[in-house]
Amino acid sequence: MTSFRRDTASIRSTGFIVPRPAEDVDSAGLRVLSSEDCLRLLGRAPIGRIVFTDRALPAVQPVNYLLVGQDIVIRTAIGSRLAAATRSAVVAFEVDEFDPLTRTGWSVTAVGRSRAVTEFDELQRLNALPLTSWAPGDHDHFIVMRPQQLTGRQIIGTAPTR
Repeated sequence: MTSFRRDTASIRSTGFIVPRPAEDVDSAGLRVLSSEDCLRLLGRAPIGRIVFTDRALPAVQPVNYLLVGQDIVIRTAIGSRLAAATRSAVVAFEVDEFDPLTRTGWSVTAVGRSRAVTEFDELQRLNALPLTSWAPGDHDHFIVMRPQQLTGRQIIGTAPTR
């Protein structure tokens, strides 16, 4: 199995990380992304999916968010099931980007404990961010999650087989 190293010139021009010898590749042949690459990619996707527990069952909800430092910040309605289910809970958050024509893409997953923002100063600071919900209605509740586990994989395009 060949391992790969990042080519930063290619990242700037394409947004994708081009493999070079010396980095980790998993058993499926996908490039294992570093924590730094995962954070960089988390910062560029506008929509992610939060995974939480709702009535003892797993639930997934797409959300728009911002990465602020290392914190994932989500804005939602105070009475939403997402707001209720994510108070001091362990959640997962996933973002990805894929191009079916070139068969390239990446996926990043973060796992950590979520918290509802209640302190006035922090609420003021988060309210000033360019984070508005795409869903209709009032969204004055903020959920913040700091990843404790951060993993990512990248697929480098392959020619279609027939």
